[in-house]
Parts: sequence; structure tokens; C-alpha cells
Amino acid sequence: MKRLPELRLRVIDFCFPAESDTWLAILRIGLGLQVVLYALSLRDDWNYFLAGTGHTLISRNLGEAILSLESYFVPRLGWLVTLGARIGFREETVLRLAWICLLSSGCALLMGIASRFSAILAWFLHLCAAKSAGFVSYGVDNFMTIGLFYLMLSPLPDRYSLDRRLRKSRANDPQLLAFWRRILQFHLCIIYFFSGLTKCLGPGWWDGSNVWRALIRPPFNIIDPEILVRWKYLFPVAGIFICLLEIGYPFFIWNSQTRKIWLICICAMHLGIGITMGMYLFAFVMIVLNVAAFGSRLSRMECCTTSLQPRKAVS
Repeated sequence: MKRLPELRLRVIDFCFPAESDTWLAILRIGLGLQVVLYALSLRDDWNYFLAGTGHTLISRNLGEAILSLESYFVPRLGWLVTLGARIGFREETVLRLAWICLLSSGCALLMGIASRFSAILAWFLHLCAAKSAGFVSYGVDNFMTIGLFYLMLSPLPDRYSLDRRLRKSRANDPQLLAFWRRILQFHLCIIYFFSGLTKCLGPGWWDGSNVWRALIRPPFNIIDPEILVRWKYLFPVAGIFICLLEIGYPFFIWNSQTRKIWLICICAMHLGIGITMGMYLFAFVMIVLNVAAFGSRLSRMECCTTSLQPRKAVS
């Protein structure tokens, strides 16, 4: 019984340590750039993917009808189209306005203007687009949604944003900053552990066949097949390395002695995925989430600002 108060203090100390907002600035700027690049990448095909009628790849109405079977409360672009129709806007106009607002919210996040509102708007519009185009969305949409969700709930604005400079508001609670960073860290640990565990259960990653299939599957087959055949002996090594890297993530990323090397390896893995498969947006958002969660303390600026902040007493 005497150990319970001590254990409680340790848990509180772990979940609510004094923390600077450098990680939050990295998350805001990184996700702002991600949203801008995402919107620009879909500039010419936005209506082609998301229109409900006309000459489209897959009708948005079909995707949203299937989505309604899961839940009526999942955000979708159909809500905005219906609202726009009531005030006389055509579907094409509403979709174009949604794209402009998504791009603008990303630019606002980059500069730190109306940070909270911009994060909420970017999260909502991106979620609407990802769910309405569920047939063509993939991992990047899921991780963008996760990152923007944590960003809009975190104690914005950070000290590097224009909001802080213009409003001259006081600094955020360092313990609240630490809490939201801890949640993001735990979330990443769960994602990587179970991703690695799933890979380990099958033989495809141990013998390299899954690496081969990933690199030759259209539209990710950007490397010449002759080069892949020449380097086929490295596929089992790459597969085993990825399995061990992901399943070991929650065990080695917390240790100060192994954190740096593990973070560099996980970022290098995503960078390699982006270069070899053309999944640049996916690679970028994963690197942003990892650096924001575990990388900001590796910089001297972060260490200095953290040591200078007063530690609040916990009752």
C-alpha cells in the first residue's frame, strides 16, 4: 500500500513532465506543408476523384453509400454538396471551394495563423475527402487524419507561430504540452508494434517476397525490373530489417541511448519507401510524426528550452 503513492507520482511524472512546444511547432509546420502538398497533388484530379455525377473515376455517391452502412456520422463531402445546393451552389463549385479551403488551411498552419481553426478545418476537410474517396485512399490519408487530429487538440499556438507573435499570449502549460506528446508517442508505438508483429507472422517478409511484390506492383513499380532482379538477394535482409525495426520500436525508442539510432533508422525506412515506390507524401507524413514525437529533444534548442522551464509541483 505504501508503494501506491510512489507509483502514482511516477505515472504522473511520466505523463506530465515539463515540456517545451518545439515538438508542437514541428508537428504544425510539417502537417501544414503536408496538407499543402496533398492539395496541390490533387489540384487537377480533385473533381475527377470526388464528383458524385458526371465523368468520374468512381462515383462519390457510391463510396458514400457504402460509408453510410458503417455510420451516418462519418464526415463526407456529400454534406457540403447538399448544403451548397440549398443556397444555389453547383456541385463543381462546392468541390472547388472545399479544395481552396483545404489548401488555405495548410498555408495558414505553415505560418501559424489562426492555428486552432486552421487545424480543425484541415482535419475536417481532409477527412471528408478521404472518406468520400475511400476507394482510392491509402495509408497517407489515415496518418494525415491522425496527425491533424492530435494537432487540433494540442495546446496551440506554439511560440514559433504568428499567432503567438501577434497576440503576445502567454506560454502554454508545459505539462499539458507533454501530455499530448505522450499520447502521440504511445499511438506511434502501438502502430509500429502491431504492424511489425503482423509482418512477422507470415513468411513473406522473412523470405523477401513481400518486398519484391511491393516494388513491382503498379503504380509503385518505378524501379526497373532488371535492377530489382540484380539486387534480389537483399530482399530477405530488407524484409527482416523492417520487421525487427517496427516490432522493436516501442522498446528501443524510449531509451535515450538507442532513441537516436532507432529514429534515424525508422525515418530512413520511410524515406526509402518514398524514393523506391514513389510514395512521397506517405514518407513525409511519417517522418513528421516521428520527429515531432521523439526527435525534437535531440536538438540543442529543445534541450535548452526544456531545462530553462520551471517544473510545476503536482499535488
